Amino acid sequence: MEGVSAIFDVISGAPGRRERILHVESVPARQARFAHWPDWVDPLVRRAYQRQGVDEPYRHQVEAAELARAGSDVVLATGTASGKSIGYLLPALTAVREGRHAPDGRGATVLYISPTKALAADQLASVESLAVEGIRASTYDGDTALEPREWIRRHANYVLTNPDLLHRSLLPGHPRWSSFLKSLSYVVIDECHGYRGLFGSHMAAIMRRLLRIAEYYGANPTVIAASATMADAGHSIARLIGRPVAAVTADASPRSAGSFVLWEPPQLPGTGELGAPARRSTIAETGDLLADLVAGGIRTIAFIRSRRGVEAIAASARRLLGDVDDSLPSRVAAYRGGYLPEERRTLEQALRRGKLLAVASTNALELGVDISGLDAVVIAGWPGTRASLWQQAGRAGRAGDDWLAVLVARDDPLDTFLVHHPDAIFGAPVESSVFDVDNSYVLAGHLCAAAAELPVTDDEATAFSAKAPDVLERLGELGMLRRRPAGWFWTKRENASELTDIRGSGGRQVRVVESGTGRLLGTTDEPSAHAALHSGAVYLHQGVTFIVDELDLAEQVALVRRDDPDYTTTARTVSEIGIDEQSWARPWPSGVTVCFGSVQVTEQVVSYMRRQLVTNLVLSEEPLDLPEQLLPTKAVWWTLPPSVLEEAGVSKAELPGAVHAAEHAAIGLLPLFATCDRLDIGGVSTAMHADTGTATIFVHDGHPGGSGFVERGAETAAAWLRATAEAIDKCECADGCPSCVQSPKCGNGNEPLDKHAALRLLRAMVAGLPD
Repeated sequence: MEGVSAIFDVISGAPGRRERILHVESVPARQARFAHWPDWVDPLVRRAYQRQGVDEPYRHQVEAAELARAGSDVVLATGTASGKSIGYLLPALTAVREGRHAPDGRGATVLYISPTKALAADQLASVESLAVEGIRASTYDGDTALEPREWIRRHANYVLTNPDLLHRSLLPGHPRWSSFLKSLSYVVIDECHGYRGLFGSHMAAIMRRLLRIAEYYGANPTVIAASATMADAGHSIARLIGRPVAAVTADASPRSAGSFVLWEPPQLPGTGELGAPARRSTIAETGDLLADLVAGGIRTIAFIRSRRGVEAIAASARRLLGDVDDSLPSRVAAYRGGYLPEERRTLEQALRRGKLLAVASTNALELGVDISGLDAVVIAGWPGTRASLWQQAGRAGRAGDDWLAVLVARDDPLDTFLVHHPDAIFGAPVESSVFDVDNSYVLAGHLCAAAAELPVTDDEATAFSAKAPDVLERLGELGMLRRRPAGWFWTKRENASELTDIRGSGGRQVRVVESGTGRLLGTTDEPSAHAALHSGAVYLHQGVTFIVDELDLAEQVALVRRDDPDYTTTARTVSEIGIDEQSWARPWPSGVTVCFGSVQVTEQVVSYMRRQLVTNLVLSEEPLDLPEQLLPTKAVWWTLPPSVLEEAGVSKAELPGAVHAAEHAAIGLLPLFATCDRLDIGGVSTAMHADTGTATIFVHDGHPGGSGFVERGAETAAAWLRATAEAIDKCECADGCPSCVQSPKCGNGNEPLDKHAALRLLRAMVAGLPD
């Protein structure tokens, strides 16, 4: 390619394309800054890197390595392709080499933790490629065969695993790992920016359990965390591990110049819900762009969050390319979780060698897997955080050439706001990682697991959380734990770790079973099953699409059958909310009061929408009959006295539509201020709430006990509501659409909604607040 201008011409050359480009951000090149190899680095480790072309390390790699070598817990938070692995491998491999003369050959061991098995496999290949004598590295996860497990526990000195394996196997079975744990020198937490929300709360508890067990065996490992750039990285990771952490954030790696394009698909005729205007689907738009880039010989990756979307984009691009050249469709592939490891490795190799020109991928290729030589990245919808955005964009230009990235907006309030407000992306710092270490629902399961591993003392309890002693007392009252002079003991026979699903919200599990064969496909926690496994839902498992025939809550099973529908399904929910405890309240100059506290949400899935996969058009809405669910969680709410309504010019007739529309839009914009997905949160609005006695807007976390998301939103409530008002104001629709005030989850069919009254109300609410 001749550079970024040639790539830009490819995507913008077709009729009508230029109008879809709302902003182009130029990203300048950055020069590398090097440092000398530290004297303490083992000569074999240094020579191994030099053989791979690393003549000198970058400054940030050496700074992190020096801190870790000195015994300081450290987080290395720099950009994509900045070589973070060298920062932790220099001290880790050197320590292993120094310990090779111990009687058992395990004078030092290293535990590497990644959020995915694929990343651990990729990192194992990197360590093995160094071919350093004395390094016995191995992955230990759910795919590890029984035969090598004992050898790994006895002999491996560099073990790569994931949080699930730690929680369910290594920590409960710690006596079998005693020789490894007593020599544990370093714990590496890779891609730690991914531990947020409920998953972050679980990971924080797991890390406290791990460090506690290591201390029992006489070890005090240094923690080295690697992360994409994040705000206040030291503080975030300190909360994750429960210890002070030094942060290295100055990226000294080189970066080629590039351009970032913000792209909005065109509007379609008024065929959306309630006749509102709708935009062309992100999937169709991304498929077109991918096909054009491949036809232009440009090596590209397209990211989208859903597995189903990955397959649809790849299929769309292949279909379009078939009309141009019969040889081109085979040069496009889909890549996502659910493929066999050998399939993924084959695709990665084909992409590296140029056999494939393009892939459509979930974030499976965002997290550290080494793919270089790409020219362009297309990102289908906001990926959730600025950190993920730059991680994905960083997949292009890694061979030193100019690059181009395109963010294609979805038809929702957040994406619409962002592509119309470039400063919210390029003029703002990356986010911090949001999670709640005090979630009592998370703590309960992990304290039971910890007590089953070793009795929990009072001092150890407070290291988990300030709320942990109270949670222990409640678990004792329930008969799950028993207090003795040595601490709290687990009283049951079963494995305590089974109480907690660290990737879900806990509670009872619904089994997903294929009709006819009886094959178990997986499990989902019951609260999620109502929305994801209701009758008629589209369910995806390892590349195969199923339709749910029946959700039997009594038997905790969902029966599914194979199918290939051309639509997706979205559940719609109605909610009521009651205030349990108000933690704090802050009056605003306008007369509004913003509050935060504990609430009880009563939710019921009442129907689901069938939307065409490519066009996103609504095909039908189907009723459902599912029981109500109680969700104890955290919420932020605004009380709106009559004076505010009068100032906003909102009449009694307009009020229900105004608060409803403001609630929807606020939910849509919260992910800009807290690192969450729209599906992680919910809301309720009412013209008169029984607990407040006035009009009230609630936004709540979607998981028991809360996830920390709405609390982060409450801390920046003024900026959040200003952005919400701006999103409504700038939307091109006349009376409300999915880009501003409509919600795909609304159980009331998006009625009533009053876009204009909501805008007046939001502006009146924030009046008088400082900028």
